[in-house]
Amino acid sequence: MQHRHLNHQEFTLAAVDDIIRRGGSRDWVLLRRAAHRDGAVLARIQRLCGAAASTPPQEGAQRINFWKKYAQRLTATLG
Repeated sequence: MQHRHLNHQEFTLAAVDDIIRRGGSRDWVLLRRAAHRDGAVLARIQRLCGAAASTPPQEGAQRINFWKKYAQRLTATLG
């Protein structure tokens, strides 16, 4: 998936947002693997989902909630 001409291989904050909100299952697998390998990617997921959770309900809220909980559990496991 290459939305908005983002470089998903680097998992920038914008790319993580795009993957969570618009990505398919293959994109999610890549993001999950990156989060396990790289604490910076995990931190970006937490930052994005934390900020999005504090705003009014929006499109993709279920996806954001899923990733927020996933990141919390992964952090606890790695912690």
